[in-house]
Amino acid sequence: MLIAGLTVGLLQENCYILGCEDTQCGVIIDPGDSARAILNEVDEMGLTIEKIINTHSHFDHVLAVNAVRAATGATFHLHREDLPILRAAPERVREWLGASVDPIDEPDQFLRQGQEIEFGSEALEIRFTPGHSPGHVVFVDHENEQVFAGDTLFRGSIGRFDLPLADGPTLLHSIQNQLLSLPDNYVVYPGHGEATTIGAERETNPFVGRTAAFSFT
Repeated sequence: MLIAGLTVGLLQENCYILGCEDTQCGVIIDPGDSARAILNEVDEMGLTIEKIINTHSHFDHVLAVNAVRAATGATFHLHREDLPILRAAPERVREWLGASVDPIDEPDQFLRQGQEIEFGSEALEIRFTPGHSPGHVVFVDHENEQVFAGDTLFRGSIGRFDLPLADGPTLLHSIQNQLLSLPDNYVVYPGHGEATTIGAERETNPFVGRTAAFSFT
């Protein structure tokens, strides 16, 4: 699998471009900003982007969706439960950044638990991981032993659960059941910050690791 990562926007969000080496078909995960930089990377990789697939729809993950979709003709995919977050993106941008943005395009198709996203000979398993947002998902590449985790699990941390429609206990349950059920060697590519591994977070993460002291009770 071909992989490129770009850190974009004021909130330093990680956008990932994935491609099939055999067919040059590709997908973009979480185009959060800087559409021109994303599209330039796509051109350098020589990919034809078929799908925009989002882990969730907080504004720092979706601000380039419209421009990338228009430039590539790719379809936009999101979990149905995240529609309220998507539709609130312009309001959140005004609150956080004091700026105005157009509404984000509605999804062409909805993602669901257990579905596979295929591009060329590559495939990603969708796992439903609500908590940081109500419709959050992660994308698992079993062949290459990696997971694109959005804002669920970070190196030494977890996603925020103090945002509208977020829920801490639900997030912890999602991480335990959908991410920490993966083998230790799987690489975790998060929505912010550096990559880690399932094994490292299982051992040392202060929220969900073996010696975690954090509790909601």
